[in-house]
Amino acid sequence: MSDSQLWDDVDDYFTSQLAPDDDSLRAALRENDAAGLPHIAVTAAQGKFLHLLAQVQGARNILEIGTLGGYSTIWLARALPEDGRLISLEYNARHAEVATRNIARAGLDRIVEVRVGPALESLPKLADENPAPFDLVFIDADKVNNPHYVEWALRLTRTGSLIVVDNVVRGGRVVDASSAEPDVVGTRAAIELIATHPRLSGTAIQTVGSKGYDGFALARVLA
Repeated sequence: MSDSQLWDDVDDYFTSQLAPDDDSLRAALRENDAAGLPHIAVTAAQGKFLHLLAQVQGARNILEIGTLGGYSTIWLARALPEDGRLISLEYNARHAEVATRNIARAGLDRIVEVRVGPALESLPKLADENPAPFDLVFIDADKVNNPHYVEWALRLTRTGSLIVVDNVVRGGRVVDASSAEPDVVGTRAAIELIATHPRLSGTAIQTVGSKGYDGFALARVLA
């Protein structure tokens, strides 16, 4: 058995035991496939992980940068109280349209808002609204802008908030300091920002599973 097949089998086992899907989650994935969205959404186990992080945080306000088809959005929003709020920023209007349908089908449109446009344009507008600090920020968008997204997350959070940056391993390419590839450059800059910023304490975890070899960074906002 290959490593990748073993990772898939283990992921399937954990998912069946700990993160079973339901009609809304299955429908979201079907809708994403039918619309031709790229197969880059979080796995069910990763979605449950985000859900639990939000619950542990006691999150009332969540910011997501990168909606895709709303699969991770559903997992996160389900951790919120009835008066909670999740704002998700999506560059691609087609993706946002699909996500909006998926979120509404899951009965979460009352607490989730999807905003369309480049996140680096949406974030200043969001800041101008002076929103309540976000308790959790999930960053899963274009990797070249990861350091900018982390900086904005700091502006929009509070002491004790969590910032999660997805897909930081880049297939192992993240270790290549000489790389000029935008995703590697952006990811390394985000990691170095977390490492050196006086208001952040973070780590990064490598993962394997049905999405292959990957990982995420997790940072806590300090006083």
